[in-house]
Amino acid sequence: MSFIRNHRYLSTSTRQAMWAVLLSLGTLTQPATVLADTEAESAAIDSNHHFQSEDIFNLEYVSEVQVSPNGKNIAYVRRSNDIMSDSSRANVWLASVDGKSHRPLLSSKKNYYSIRWSSDGSRLAYLSNEEGKPQLYVRWMDTGQTALVTNVTSSPSNITWSPDGKHIAFTMSVDAKEKPLDVKMPKKPEGAKWSPSFQYITKARYQADGRGILEPAYTHVFIVPSEAGTARQLTSGNYHHNGGLSFSPDGDKIYFSANRSDNWEYEPVEGDIFSVDMMGNIAQLTSEKGLESSPVVSPDGKHIAYAYRDDEKVMYKNSYLYVMKSDGTDAQNLTKDIDNSVSNFHWKNNKHIYFQQSVRGLAQVDVVALSGKVKTVASGLGGTTLGRPYVFGTYHAVGDVVAYTKGRTDRPADLFVTTKNERQLTALNEDVLDHKQLGEVKEIVYQSSIDGEEIQGWYILPPNYESTKTYPLILEIHGGPNLAYGPVFTAELQRMAAEGYVVFYDNHRGSTGYGERFALLLQGKYSSEYDFSDHMSGVDALIEKGIADPERLFITGGSAGGIASAYAIGLTDRFKAAVVAKPVINWLSKVLTADSGLYQIPFQFPGKPWDNVEHYWKRSPLSLVGNVTTPTMLITGVEDKRTPMSETEQFYQALKLQKVDTVLVRVPESPHGIASKPSRMIGKVENILAWFKKYDSAQSQNTHVEAK
Repeated sequence: MSFIRNHRYLSTSTRQAMWAVLLSLGTLTQPATVLADTEAESAAIDSNHHFQSEDIFNLEYVSEVQVSPNGKNIAYVRRSNDIMSDSSRANVWLASVDGKSHRPLLSSKKNYYSIRWSSDGSRLAYLSNEEGKPQLYVRWMDTGQTALVTNVTSSPSNITWSPDGKHIAFTMSVDAKEKPLDVKMPKKPEGAKWSPSFQYITKARYQADGRGILEPAYTHVFIVPSEAGTARQLTSGNYHHNGGLSFSPDGDKIYFSANRSDNWEYEPVEGDIFSVDMMGNIAQLTSEKGLESSPVVSPDGKHIAYAYRDDEKVMYKNSYLYVMKSDGTDAQNLTKDIDNSVSNFHWKNNKHIYFQQSVRGLAQVDVVALSGKVKTVASGLGGTTLGRPYVFGTYHAVGDVVAYTKGRTDRPADLFVTTKNERQLTALNEDVLDHKQLGEVKEIVYQSSIDGEEIQGWYILPPNYESTKTYPLILEIHGGPNLAYGPVFTAELQRMAAEGYVVFYDNHRGSTGYGERFALLLQGKYSSEYDFSDHMSGVDALIEKGIADPERLFITGGSAGGIASAYAIGLTDRFKAAVVAKPVINWLSKVLTADSGLYQIPFQFPGKPWDNVEHYWKRSPLSLVGNVTTPTMLITGVEDKRTPMSETEQFYQALKLQKVDTVLVRVPESPHGIASKPSRMIGKVENILAWFKKYDSAQSQNTHVEAK
């Protein structure tokens, strides 16, 4: 028996064959009982070595990287989960590029993030909640001493050192103190307890997911002495001055992006490059229609790199890397031959610029010369989201040293660096995952049945997968829809695979990383029979391969994936059960109640809802609810402003009227990101699994079907 126990990773059929040999030799006298006991014990052992929900609390990953100015060290933010506070913890560690040193730099129960080196590398600026509200701090690297630099009432962002190290610039929200009405209320008696004051809303953009109703405020550029002092506001006016900041080499000017039009609320894809001097004088450098953003000044100050996206009223357009002279003239598109959006610009020297893009499910770092010649320097970036397999990663570069976040299908992001060769500097999850048997991730490329469009996808096999059997399949659809999944670690989907499911996900039309044409294939068709066909063609391909059981199909997705899931069950009854997370159900109501309507109406629809009722209604899953027979769980955050709870409630009530088995799961205190806290991620995936188990009798009996 010890022989069998020590081979717990063998398949069930293999263990049974081994027992048959022992029986034939007369070794066993009670085969049925012993075999049953051993199989039960083996299943328990296997379960312990598969990915469990509680493992989510123990995962860590690298989320920010900063190469020191001398190129010898990398400071990075190490994210972990705190089981006691049910939150993410951010600490700062320091690793040498040669891999010989790795140690904590800022580590406690407080959070440290947005790290930035001074130009000489002697100090490190960062944000922290040590004082309660986030404030700006500076650490001296030689002594480890730290100083509180700001004492501001709002959270600083986009912190940037001046070249001489004497100042730090940042952006911050400033209350507008606008009073829309002169209302005279009687004086409240001392000690009286009255109801809260009325709240006035006058702006077109009056709410934001995760923040709720917005008080009138504008984002401005500030500067503060790096050795602490009073922060001084440089920009003015009732406009938002957002995004990254960049100093001129002499430190006299700061470059930024803003829309300083009085019509800014109605122009979501409009912005220009400006400069502001130390006296608050603002100068405009660009004026193209569209969004010019993320300016970065060259080391010699002669050029400015920036991102540009035109203002065509469609759901997706590529963002390109442009370079202009520092006076705003002679703008050139350096990535016109790259058919993807590019971002995250860093000058390598005065003639080369690093940038980042996503290509077919993974991110990469390229470098482009001012002549336009492009070369890839790092690939496979990702792993900075624990829940679902989104293509998110980041990098930072100084000279020839490029540091970046990179994981694997079985590991979240670690710290990698390349000079001439790639080197892995951390292995943050070996203690948690090295002894776990995770589901194997495999790629599948197929043609959509509706028009032959090529679709790339991946599927995760259950641990102990046996090719002679078919398995229940979960189709999991990504959000966006102009986002993408990839072959990276995913706690939620690995958890599903650990319960015996094949988990399939694809980058359907509308996904990014496949060019602008592919991303625009859902223009005016989100959701529709087109993306539905992309998903179902992949499901059918896995059935044809003998992997998925056609009688045990399940579907789920969140946000845009929730829309697609709700739409799908109005088109087919092939799924045993569905979980629709934070969906849009009725586009007529959604764009008038969510925080994103001002963008979606002009860029994703042919016009306003009341002028295009038929178009909005046709794209709404609610229009198909009369066809739905699939048992459906709905799950949404109570505080969701992106896909408001009212959308979910409409579908719930409609399904109840149709007498479809339905349950509504409300996630308390949660905005759109219902898996943003560890326990919420666990609650989300375990509710999904429980719902699917309810409608999969074969799964509840832990049996599989022999493949034909």
